[in-house]
Amino acid sequence: MNDTVETAPVIVSEFALAAGKVAGKLTLNKPKSLNALDLDMAQVMLDALQKFEQRDDVALVFIEAAGDKAFCAGGDIVTMYRSMEAAPGQVPDFIERFFALEYRLDYTIHTYPKPVVVWGHGIVMGGGMGLLNGASHRVVTATSRLAMPEITIGLYPDVGGSYFLPRLPGHSGLFLGLTGASINATDACYLSLADHYCDADQKQWFIEQLGQTEFSAETAHKQVSTLLSNHETPAHQRVEAQVEPRMNLINSACDENNITQIAKNILELDATEDKWLNKAQQALSNGSAITANLVFEQVRRGADMSLADCFKMEMTMSCHCGEYGELQEGVRALLIDKDFKPKWKFSRIADVPDDVVSHFFSPLWDEQQHPLADLGA
Repeated sequence: MNDTVETAPVIVSEFALAAGKVAGKLTLNKPKSLNALDLDMAQVMLDALQKFEQRDDVALVFIEAAGDKAFCAGGDIVTMYRSMEAAPGQVPDFIERFFALEYRLDYTIHTYPKPVVVWGHGIVMGGGMGLLNGASHRVVTATSRLAMPEITIGLYPDVGGSYFLPRLPGHSGLFLGLTGASINATDACYLSLADHYCDADQKQWFIEQLGQTEFSAETAHKQVSTLLSNHETPAHQRVEAQVEPRMNLINSACDENNITQIAKNILELDATEDKWLNKAQQALSNGSAITANLVFEQVRRGADMSLADCFKMEMTMSCHCGEYGELQEGVRALLIDKDFKPKWKFSRIADVPDDVVSHFFSPLWDEQQHPLADLGA
């Protein structure tokens, strides 16, 4: 393999399967930036997926990432910051282009007709969750750390979060969105955010097993599931559950129709001897009050919406985030100046007016002009 390919941000390749078939392979290849998804990477992935879909000899697609630390730690929020800085009070062109492409990529994975295996090792956050969630076969390992931590930067859990968060058990989706809580592989399987828990060293074995399998279009999904199930980590060797033992606490705290009361309930939970819960409380307490309101509203709305409509709603919300200033300030504090002291527009969740929340959901385009108008058509 030449140097150009090896340094490409996404390596597009394929490997042989039995009976003349092949598997398409996408390797996120920016380990130094924890494989955070940028515009070029998203475009390469979308183009490759569309080409693989058209080829009769491609039986499935395998998506992985280089490096041991992360599958994908999010999106290119530094470039987003620069674009917001250059266009105050407007929807920056980069923001619109990035989110339109990212959501189209996520939707393509969700609706892909062939099996898509995502090997979600290490950090899987934000944009990484978007890639993992849409896959037909979502694999996590002992090192996996999944989170939607957007409340810390003044965004909200996008990349389909409006669809998948309200569909998690009980009120766990709302809790994860409000607190940005990090979950492990055991939690991910319990919450149905992952399908298979495998040891990291099983990846090469799995690829070799794929190569020896004769796939048919009718049974390919089941064949991939069987191979992964054969080498799952036994229950007694898995990392300790964090979410399931706390589900009663989470459900009781979030069982309200008022975001102010829900946040108060979460912050009043006894976390004296509970590091995980304490960290979740800190993120909610220090996070954006606007985001907390947006999470509550997106989960409420998304529960009854189609996947395509959720992505269309998020496209609108994300562009409004690009113009409003809260996201810009959150990224500044966390990644630019790194003072970790964001000056949020509202100091308390209860202070955010209803019309401010409504603004983030107000249309920016008519239906025909929407950048994702064709999704679900």
